[in-house]
Amino acid sequence: MKKQFIVSAFLWALFIGMSSVQAQEQPVKSPTKYDYQAAFAPNFYSKNGTDTHSASGQPGAKYWQNKADYQLTATLNEKKNEIIGSEILTYTNNSPDKISFLWMNVDQNLFKNDSRGKSVIPVTGSRNGDKGQVFDGGHKIKSIKIVSTQNGKVIETDAKFEISDTRMQVFLPQDLKSNGGTVKLKIEFSFISPDFGSDRMGVLETKNGKIFTMGQWYPRMCVYDDVKGWNSLPYLGAGEFYLEYGDFDVTINAPSNHIVVCSGELINPSEVYTTEQQKRWKLASQSDKTIQIRSAEEVANSSSRPTGKSTLNWHFKIKNSRDVSWSSSSAFVVDAAKINLPSGKKSIAIAAYPVESSGQEAWSRATEYTKAAIENYSKRWLEYPYPAAINVAGNEGGIEYPGIVFCDWKSKGEELWGVTDHEFGHTWFPMIVGSNERLFAWMDEGFNTFINTLSSNEFNNGEYKSRVRDLQRGANMLTNSDLESIMTAPDGMKEQNLGLLAYEKPSIGLVMLREQILGKEKFDRAFKIYTERWAFKHPTPDDFFRTIENVSGEDLNWFWRSWFVNNWRLDQGITKIKYLKNDPKNGALISIENLEKMAMPVVLEIKTKTGNVSRMKLPVEIWQRNTSWVFKTNSTEEIATITLDPDHKMPDVNPSNNVWSADKSELEKEVILTSYLGAFSSKQIPIKLVFTDENGVLIGTPQEGQVPPL
Repeated sequence: MKKQFIVSAFLWALFIGMSSVQAQEQPVKSPTKYDYQAAFAPNFYSKNGTDTHSASGQPGAKYWQNKADYQLTATLNEKKNEIIGSEILTYTNNSPDKISFLWMNVDQNLFKNDSRGKSVIPVTGSRNGDKGQVFDGGHKIKSIKIVSTQNGKVIETDAKFEISDTRMQVFLPQDLKSNGGTVKLKIEFSFISPDFGSDRMGVLETKNGKIFTMGQWYPRMCVYDDVKGWNSLPYLGAGEFYLEYGDFDVTINAPSNHIVVCSGELINPSEVYTTEQQKRWKLASQSDKTIQIRSAEEVANSSSRPTGKSTLNWHFKIKNSRDVSWSSSSAFVVDAAKINLPSGKKSIAIAAYPVESSGQEAWSRATEYTKAAIENYSKRWLEYPYPAAINVAGNEGGIEYPGIVFCDWKSKGEELWGVTDHEFGHTWFPMIVGSNERLFAWMDEGFNTFINTLSSNEFNNGEYKSRVRDLQRGANMLTNSDLESIMTAPDGMKEQNLGLLAYEKPSIGLVMLREQILGKEKFDRAFKIYTERWAFKHPTPDDFFRTIENVSGEDLNWFWRSWFVNNWRLDQGITKIKYLKNDPKNGALISIENLEKMAMPVVLEIKTKTGNVSRMKLPVEIWQRNTSWVFKTNSTEEIATITLDPDHKMPDVNPSNNVWSADKSELEKEVILTSYLGAFSSKQIPIKLVFTDENGVLIGTPQEGQVPPL
């Protein structure tokens, strides 16, 4: 009797309340910052693909880039720390535009007293700049001439130029034609090297002489591209470089007791090395073990250098490179070994360092480290393109150039492996994949930091294996509200944030993308294709995002938007669980919620009271139209704990809501609907309904032709 009364009353309530059912079903909103419409909003890309940058992320059918070939000479004045140089630049305009002037980088002007870069150095000091050294810094441009040929004669005509901070504008007497027009400039220049050159070049005093590490040493072409035209942002110190590709022919005149190493291949070894050293070079080129070219004991021995001349000319060449750098010293210990490349070609790993850096715990393993890094990345992403890879001990923390890097002479052991691996990893980003470092530091530093995690795990059977990151512990640091976004230009972020936002955070993002979102195989395929597509070209961030999406087949707008474009946070939590029909044998319903702006897939570990452990992974799509989600687990035992993100692989800022425990958390009781199930009718309401229980929801199904299901 009681059951019939309740059912009749329920039917009547349903009947008279039909029009307000939808309003009654509105859930109470939890206090969440998550907005799924913002996270998964369409139109992430602000523009469509073009003829030069395809919508699929690859270079378009009409992609172009200009070319800069250099013939360079440098004379080193060891006493004055002065470089006197000449440059013959052949610039090819492959763009569809006529060009009436050129922009060049004169980066040494950062060290002039009135430079913009010095003006933005805080009184507390900076890595950027020259640490307050008093000297006559800056590029001194003696002359610029336009070289042409008329009636078989070479004509040199003075060119008008104007220097503005670290940029130089060269005005052409007539427009440079589009689609292949060329112009040749002859530039005479000199500069005094700073001792500490913005941690990218300098002069290190050692007991056996100075070590000169020379970067940004010659006037270099700015990039003219289809994105901005001339990329002529000043060099302020934090933002690095964006350069054109070309072929280099370099001659360096140095004191005869010096050894010079430089990007590319040494063309005249017989003129600059002793007969014995040439034999050692040949042996090293065929050896997987490190071979001494000039030992620590030989450094102070004059017979370890050719005699009879006060200076020697060192001649080097490198092709399809965006830059060239070199180092010179009387103090160098030199060793080398063969690099094995996937195609069967060979390169050579070289280390040059002072005796102060020698030792098996230090730089005596530098060649081994160089060889391992180059072989790993060649196998994984793209084959190393240069004839040599040179590791130089200098007073820089670590800086990269094509075919040569400068690393801290004091580094040892794991630290030396790390800086070597990192700087040579830059061969791929940005030396091969030529992104704009001045604007997007994360596209070289972040990518490179990411690939370093993979190579370190494999080096020498895990000798320096990367530690497992606890992203929950680091979440507040990674997404602190005081941080700028990853996409911020390096000159536009606080200097103390650069290491996190250009290196660590983008690297961690790629690790999450690889391990938690796409899977290793799918990610590696996409990342390798991106590297191949944009080798020796100029990609933008969109080209990277589009390539990863198109190759993987996944829409990742939500991820780019939260991790790279914005500084959003993640907070996923478990709210409650209940057993179906209050019986663990029937499985359980688990309720979770998203409380911050970022969306991510969900991984849960479920442990029963008997010790059985299982895992569930829910795709990010559960958050595509929900702030909370309920799902069923088919456990048949009483649950002891449920842990969200059990491996701490997600940057969850609030781990306190990630664990449900039977001992400490509330277990929700399910309303048992058995009493309401079956077929019912009422004299007051001429409708016949069959009530069923579907996952804890009472469903009333009327006879066909009456009203829709309730």
